[in-house]
Amino acid sequence: MLFRSNGHTTGRAPRSRPANGSRAAVAPSSFDQAFRAIDDCLRKEAGCGTELDYTEQTSWLLFLKHLDGLEDDRAAMALLEGRSPTSILEEPYRWNSWAAPKAADGQLDHNAALTGDDLRDFVNQKLFPYLEQFKQRASGPNTIEYKIGEIFGEIRNKISSGYNLREIIDVIDGLRFRSQAEKHELSMLYEEKIKRMGNAGRNGGEYYTPRPLIRAIVQGINPKIGETVYDPTVGSAGFLCEAFEFMRQGGASGRALSTEDLDTLQTRTLDRKSTRLNSSHLVISYAVFCLK
Repeated sequence: MLFRSNGHTTGRAPRSRPANGSRAAVAPSSFDQAFRAIDDCLRKEAGCGTELDYTEQTSWLLFLKHLDGLEDDRAAMALLEGRSPTSILEEPYRWNSWAAPKAADGQLDHNAALTGDDLRDFVNQKLFPYLEQFKQRASGPNTIEYKIGEIFGEIRNKISSGYNLREIIDVIDGLRFRSQAEKHELSMLYEEKIKRMGNAGRNGGEYYTPRPLIRAIVQGINPKIGETVYDPTVGSAGFLCEAFEFMRQGGASGRALSTEDLDTLQTRTLDRKSTRLNSSHLVISYAVFCLK
């Protein structure tokens, strides 16, 4: 349900169709293969028994890889503008430091990469407590630092085997989703994961509404910049994501947004009660936003 109030998502080429007319199978994409490999690892974990667990644990890792790319983009922009780059995360907690350190040839540095108990203990005892502190250190609730702290204050690493975690990290580090085409393909596959989560039974069934239906409802309501979007029964945050995207694209008119409009959309559009009602799914929502 959505309310608003006024207020200031390369495999081989498919084979040709057989002569008997049956449809040939198409090889899964590298993203699809990656998600399957990650799920296979998570099935070995006693703490990961549902599609919700698979999606949640994949999400926080994808989020941190995306955040590392965002840091690189921010640093490049600062240099272009003649400013000194400032990092969100301290160096030991960046993806390319703890998760995927690289050798001179750009490949994983196996001598520096943590694994086994060392990796698990770093994540549980250092990384998560460090990220959780961002909520208290942030200058305000609309900052990325506050959002990082809110996410990692609610979610927990459920991957008890550091060897399984190492395998999952290696798969995720091999993914590339910087181009729009890559982001689109990955977001579509991620949407399918959320759909499976929603169809998995009692743990997830109440959370998922098909995206085509959500988009139709959002288009009918036609939320506008300056209004507040509130979902009192937020689950996987589909309504919030689609309302945000609808307005980011200019709404029904498709008009270009001003800098002020973008700031309002980013900081004063989604009602905070919606994002707190189901905090355990915040990381899923933010991962979806990242992949748009």
